[in-house]
Amino acid sequence: MTDQLTIGAAERRCIELPAQRIAALQAGSPDAEPVLLVPGYTGSKEDFGPVLDLIAAAGFFVTAIDLPGQFESPGLAAPDDYQPDNLATYLLGIADQLGPDVHLLGHSFGGLVARAAVIAQPDRFASLVLLSSGPAQLAGTRRVTMDQLQPVLASSGLPGVFAAMQAAAAGDPGFVAPTPELADFFERRFLGGSPDMLQGMGDALRHEPDRVAELAATAVRVLVAHGADDDAWLPATQHEMAERLGAHYVVIPDAAHSAAVENPAASVAAFVEFWRESP
Repeated sequence: MTDQLTIGAAERRCIELPAQRIAALQAGSPDAEPVLLVPGYTGSKEDFGPVLDLIAAAGFFVTAIDLPGQFESPGLAAPDDYQPDNLATYLLGIADQLGPDVHLLGHSFGGLVARAAVIAQPDRFASLVLLSSGPAQLAGTRRVTMDQLQPVLASSGLPGVFAAMQAAAAGDPGFVAPTPELADFFERRFLGGSPDMLQGMGDALRHEPDRVAELAATAVRVLVAHGADDDAWLPATQHEMAERLGAHYVVIPDAAHSAAVENPAASVAAFVEFWRESP
């Protein structure tokens, strides 16, 4: 069984950028082709923990990060600083350090940030994987939950939001309680984040415009992948996005929204096959 505590041989690092420190996990030889993994809303680098050794074993140098304000990366000054275009500048700074032709992967909200980075400087990236991410703003039940938690953040801060999320999850008929160790990690991660990050990324998720045509115009190769049971952007929506992009498209079996944790072997197989096809 894998979870966010499964990071294998990956090493914890800090990437120093002008006026910003980025917490990271890295695995593989620094001389290998670079891969940069970007987590989603309320996530962190550990959401890629189970795939890091597998990607490194396939011959890549892989870096997973906390975006500013997430878990172990310091936050930014205000909620507006968490718009995808601004966060993309940090990905570009990291890409400059990793070397040319970075393979970029963004999960969920991280896909919106990764997309913005490719649109801004397409020549910096060899390819883009959009993992369980969508063409525009988030809708559906997750959007409804975000709207419901907005006043809780204003009145009770991160502890109040975390408690409300836990209560809602426990009421789901399919809820499976995490181990005590994993539950402790989820709490530490959430409470270690920035309230401005939670507000700003949430606002961005609810207002992101459709930028599929802009991404297609870059001519960067794209893979759209998602779990078979993804419950954020609907699988049909992601499939349509892939068709508009002329992108590769993969459905990862036995997975929902967090395929890198739920089915790491199948996820990495899809990523590596795509990266190895990159010119």
